[in-house]
Amino acid sequence: MSKKDQNDVDKYLKDSAGLDTEREKVIGQHIGYRYDVNLLPDDDKITPFLKEYMEFMGWDDLNWLEDVHMGYEEGQPAIFDRNINGWVRIPKSMALPNNQQDRDMIARELLIRFQTSPNHPLHDLNKAYRKF
Repeated sequence: MSKKDQNDVDKYLKDSAGLDTEREKVIGQHIGYRYDVNLLPDDDKITPFLKEYMEFMGWDDLNWLEDVHMGYEEGQPAIFDRNINGWVRIPKSMALPNNQQDRDMIARELLIRFQTSPNHPLHDLNKAYRKF
């Protein structure tokens, strides 16, 4: 893989398999993360929604949201939701920024919006099993 490919923010949109190493090609799947896990969130890029959410939660930083990144499922931008153990795809109509920091902030915001919406599977569980 060339240095140019490594820095291409659209790499996994262009190549849905994303198999870079010989081992990945042999087993037919990607090993590891599809984003830079060492990329620290840029506080200047936090969206207004996330700022409001952090304030509501009483957080000084992104807290567990630092671990949320925009990933890719079958060549489509997506966010992994640990609560449902699955990928939530980004709408195709959404234009993506050209850098990973902004994409990750969008992913964090969309995940919170999805998890707090009545469309999230846990919403029904909450209604069915809430004790008070």
